[in-house]
Amino acid sequence: MNPFDYVSAINHDKKDIMADDLDEKAYNTFLTNRSLSYFPDTVSAANVMNQYHHLDKKLQFHFLLNIVRKRKRFSKWEKQETFDEVEAVKEYYGYSNEKARSVLSLLSPDQVKEIQKRIDKGGRK
Repeated sequence: MNPFDYVSAINHDKKDIMADDLDEKAYNTFLTNRSLSYFPDTVSAANVMNQYHHLDKKLQFHFLLNIVRKRKRFSKWEKQETFDEVEAVKEYYGYSNEKARSVLSLLSPDQVKEIQKRIDKGGRK
């Protein structure tokens, strides 16, 4: 079962879709709590479930199913942005993300362009 089926059931279907042990194993507490943490009316319920992470998955699901009010909720997940300059510095020097960002502030735009030219492998982008 798709992990977001549980989020959909909690948010607006309000149906108990956890019928057997396989459904309980498929329930991902991290994804559910993270998706509920984007909304002001469900962030406290997600936080409570983070505090009681040791509870059975079925208990966590039923708590959220019964505590969260029915409402259509949708938000795009925030993803870390990747910058071409950071990727170029990472590849050229073999640095991590954090180190490449700190080095990028020390380099001039001309130096960054030169690094991008040197690592360019050609082909389509």
